[in-house]
Amino acid sequence: MSTNDSIVKFTSADFAALPSRFRARLVNSLSGFKSANLIGTTAPSGILNLAMVSSVVHLGASPALVGMVMRPRVNGMAPRDTLVNIENTGVYTINHVSAAMLPAAHDASANFSSETCEFEATGLTPFWPDKSTFTAPSVAESPLQIGLKLVEIVPFKANGTEFVIGEIVWVRFAEQALKGDGNVAIEDLGSLAISGLDGYHSTSLLDRFSYAEPAQTSTPLPKQGTAGEKVVDIRQFRESVSNKD
Repeated sequence: MSTNDSIVKFTSADFAALPSRFRARLVNSLSGFKSANLIGTTAPSGILNLAMVSSVVHLGASPALVGMVMRPRVNGMAPRDTLVNIENTGVYTINHVSAAMLPAAHDASANFSSETCEFEATGLTPFWPDKSTFTAPSVAESPLQIGLKLVEIVPFKANGTEFVIGEIVWVRFAEQALKGDGNVAIEDLGSLAISGLDGYHSTSLLDRFSYAEPAQTSTPLPKQGTAGEKVVDIRQFRESVSNKD
């Protein structure tokens, strides 16, 4: 930002005075690009549910935990079917959104009634890798699908939102996106990013860098990520796991 740029400034007092929809778009834009995900759940009645969520974050690799923020379900807000379904069934899926899934994926953010199946309403396709062991549906069109079991739900006193923590049970994506050092090149899968409430963006990889160390300048890694990293041949790994079983 140069000194010649025209600058706009908002204060907390301004936020309180702004029209609600304008304020929501403004504040949602400030955190930058976020991942675009559809959350798949099943109600106890059997109705399938989809919800757009852009607050998914990595929490840890051992155990493999993922968190997401869910909006308040009190104070006159719309029912949070996704949250209720997760509480009742203990399982759910996170599904990356690709360009081919628009605008159907965005339509899943509408406030449908609890009796409506969002898959049918949006035209997206439910998919179960193994329905006998995992009842929450994933999205067949999604380039990366994650099945999770609920670990805990943490309420935030500040605004009534709730933080859902889940442990990864399974993950599915095209093998060509998996690099030898474990990195998943989500740009190869076509996963989109979200800005604000309604902007969808494609991505491209600029660079990967070596593990950062104090007093050392990080060096670029090959896109395959093999320089100085432990490489895993996924087929040999599968064979070794099968032999142990």
